[in-house]
Amino acid sequence: MTIVLATRRILTPVLAGVLLLVFWQLVVDLRDIPGYLLPSPEAIGTQVRQNFSDILTASRASGTNALVGLLAGIALAVAAAVVAVWVPPVERLLTPLASAVSAMPIVALAPVLSIMFSATSDLPRRIVVAIVAFFPVFVTTVRGLTRIEQVHAELMRSYAVGGWTLTRLVRLPGAVPYLFTGIRVAASLAVISAVVAEYFGGLQNGLGSRITSAAANTAYARAWAYVVAAIGLGLVFYLAALAAERLASRGRVPIS
Repeated sequence: MTIVLATRRILTPVLAGVLLLVFWQLVVDLRDIPGYLLPSPEAIGTQVRQNFSDILTASRASGTNALVGLLAGIALAVAAAVVAVWVPPVERLLTPLASAVSAMPIVALAPVLSIMFSATSDLPRRIVVAIVAFFPVFVTTVRGLTRIEQVHAELMRSYAVGGWTLTRLVRLPGAVPYLFTGIRVAASLAVISAVVAEYFGGLQNGLGSRITSAAANTAYARAWAYVVAAIGLGLVFYLAALAAERLASRGRVPIS
């Protein structure tokens, strides 16, 4: 029964995707839509095959920036959340600050960082990713660290344990589902921010720079091929976060 349900969960989105591609192809063919307006899936697939090696290279560059920035953002967010729980004034200071930073558009942040740092460095893009990933992980982790069972808190007080011991034995394990809720959101945002940050100069080695270059040369089907690669990279990051969540949670029900 479990296998049947799992198969249905996989086949349903796959079938929906196939139907969407067929409908897309039919609309382009029957309406005779020019390629500069909307390339057909067939034309995009051709470009994917012809540029597969370059797509892999660009995906590796963007994926590395996204991964490094994501890990840095997660580490900073968890550390800040622990400090915020220990020192309540810090939470009151960091929460609105993190909200303000998260509201800052990437299109405003990326070019400023590119000017501040070397144009031949990936550091600005990784900083952008870290900033974007910080907020959802920080907010969900703080929520998880502050929601502990009363009986657990009373038991720890009866043993006269310190703040770090309480955090290590009770707060952090209880916050795991909340932490991974934020990581799932941040994983997808990491790829988006890494690709968008590449639109604003710097090294021309990622998917974002390939998209802008292809579009500028009116190679719209090729640009869509790199967009497809970016979508695939985002799915890889999301599925990796989901797999890590299931491994770390050990049977716990994820919190949506």
